[in-house]
Amino acid sequence: MNTTLRALATAGLVVATFGIAVAKLPPAPPLDEKGKAAAEEKKAKDAAAAAAEKAALERAMDRVATRYIAEQKAKGIEVHPTPVNQPPAASGTPPPPAAAAAPTGPAATNAITTPQGNTPPNAK
Repeated sequence: MNTTLRALATAGLVVATFGIAVAKLPPAPPLDEKGKAAAEEKKAKDAAAAAAEKAALERAMDRVATRYIAEQKAKGIEVHPTPVNQPPAASGTPPPPAAAAAPTGPAATNAITTPQGNTPPNAK
């Protein structure tokens, strides 16, 4: 028998066996009160760890930025950091709609334009 055919037959047998084994597994039992409490505790720990990691990252970024500004100042270059706009808090109100909707139809699919508004020579 050809080795390629033998390898394909073996792979098919493994996949079929795995599928049958997984199909026969019973569903996971529902969580009891102790399991629910443990899940909530794990969720709280994960949230606290994520908050601590985020704070550490922000402190590291601030240290790097401060060091960069000091190095540039020592070279005689004045650096003005760009302020970062914080995203608005989720208040439950949807964001305002876009100013203009994109054109639809056959003209929209055929109109390829550059940022200056000129149509490139190879556009069809």
